[in-house]
Amino acid sequence: MFFDSHAHINNADYTEQDRMELLEAIERSSLDYVMDIGFDIPSSIMAAKHAAENDFVFAAVGCHPHDTKLMDEEGLDTIRQLTKQPGVKAIGEIGLDFHYDLSDRDIQREWFRRQIRLANELKMPIAIHSREADQETMDILVEEGAFSDERKSWFPAQPGGEPDARVLIHCFSGSAEMAKQYIKMGATISICGPVTYKNNKKTVAVVEAVPIDYILVETDSPYLAPVPMRGKPNVPMNVEYTAAKIAEIKGMTLEEVAARTKANAMRFYGI
Repeated sequence: MFFDSHAHINNADYTEQDRMELLEAIERSSLDYVMDIGFDIPSSIMAAKHAAENDFVFAAVGCHPHDTKLMDEEGLDTIRQLTKQPGVKAIGEIGLDFHYDLSDRDIQREWFRRQIRLANELKMPIAIHSREADQETMDILVEEGAFSDERKSWFPAQPGGEPDARVLIHCFSGSAEMAKQYIKMGATISICGPVTYKNNKKTVAVVEAVPIDYILVETDSPYLAPVPMRGKPNVPMNVEYTAAKIAEIKGMTLEEVAARTKANAMRFYGI
């Protein structure tokens, strides 16, 4: 029924037993699919492994801005090689994080650009992380051709016929106006648990402004658990609460939102 478009079964704090139990719980649940998203080289290797071993798991491979301080040519080549595995569907998560600055900003910028170029070289979707770097993230995506006409020509159009650049802004935290700018350029927006938080009017406005065909749902688990699970470790099954909030905002049924966002995710990731 549901497609969690961004989770971290590969989270470094999990034991192998934790991961096995989580995968078993996902398989028993109302989740049809989950994307296991890489954030560094070991987690990308693990995500590809999970995708190879479980028909309900797909993977994205890449280096999160926090971990770009560890990136080198060998790491980039490993990402390139991982994309040859059939369950690997995107480059991600990549981008900029100026909130924690765990890697130098210039290093973040360099590897963000290089991973966009790799996605363009391989003609693959891109999953973007952006925190306190909204405008610069957009500027770099534009400068590196992530919204170019050439890139859009590689992918089928949206259901309404609009060009699709296959660029996903994960856990979108920007303004409704920026979301509309992204949609106009050919991006897709992913909505996470914070939309359920009582005072988060900003993300509610984003959901109101963005047509359902451009929305995915995600957990970013084990982080950002939605209400009523807030404060607990998040799990992919909790994507239902985010979908329910979107249904409330848009005046749709939960079943409609589940079906539409699942179809959107499958189209986005080319599944």
